[in-house]
Amino acid sequence: MFWCSCEKNISLKLKTTEPKLVVEATIENGQPPHVLLSQSINYFSKITPAILENSFVHDAQVYVTNGTLTHQLKEYKIPVDSGYNMYYYAIDSSNLSTAFVGQLNAQYSLRINWNSYEYTATTTIPKLTKKIDSLYWQQAPGNNKPGKVALMIIATDPPGYGDYIRYFTKRNSEPFYPGLTSVFDDQIIDGTTYQVRIDRGVDRNASRPDDYMFFDKGDTITLKLCNIDKATFDFWRTMEYSYTSIGNPFSSPTQVISNIKGNALGYFGGYAAQFRTIIVPK
Repeated sequence: MFWCSCEKNISLKLKTTEPKLVVEATIENGQPPHVLLSQSINYFSKITPAILENSFVHDAQVYVTNGTLTHQLKEYKIPVDSGYNMYYYAIDSSNLSTAFVGQLNAQYSLRINWNSYEYTATTTIPKLTKKIDSLYWQQAPGNNKPGKVALMIIATDPPGYGDYIRYFTKRNSEPFYPGLTSVFDDQIIDGTTYQVRIDRGVDRNASRPDDYMFFDKGDTITLKLCNIDKATFDFWRTMEYSYTSIGNPFSSPTQVISNIKGNALGYFGGYAAQFRTIIVPK
């Protein structure tokens, strides 16, 4: 009797939902706005380059305003591997009279008209409140290879809570990649000068070795440290937590927090960027 049990087959019928608009929009100090639009893909869909290319939205009207100028962005195409393309919206080079670039301590609004719906969002490029004091490197800890080094930063956080950051690293001629956990607040280090290790940014589409967070001797490393507003912080905080918990049966479900008004996914984020480069000798 102790080893007997009842079994019941459970059949789950998942609802079919309409694709949602997915927005990845950014503006950075000294840079024009940049917007990627696509449609969400079914959770159980097979991901192929053709499906990804077909998910881009081509017929949207995209406007960005700085409070004085309103500019309609234009769609551009970038060829990628195997004959496929990716698409994005940026400054219309044929209509530069209303074009602008991001400035520190300024607010921006985004409006998207697509498929008879309107989507809106606002963001702020904050002041450069949290600054890089210095960068240095040291031998990677533990049993890592002798040629591996850790990137260290000394930074000062101004008094008063509410300073949020996101960071990226660039190694030699690689692109800038965000850290696996790339956003931080100042709940612990408020008003202090501190030093901390900066993990190497990652390409989330590629496999990662165990020592992915370290650099190599001989590398030229550029750190991009960005002050961001709370909405941008909340989006990436929940997005990265959701990303790292995929496949973990013991993790709590996470709702990614979006600042897009309308039935859409994604975010519109402003970045106050600063850069610092260090060359690690061989």
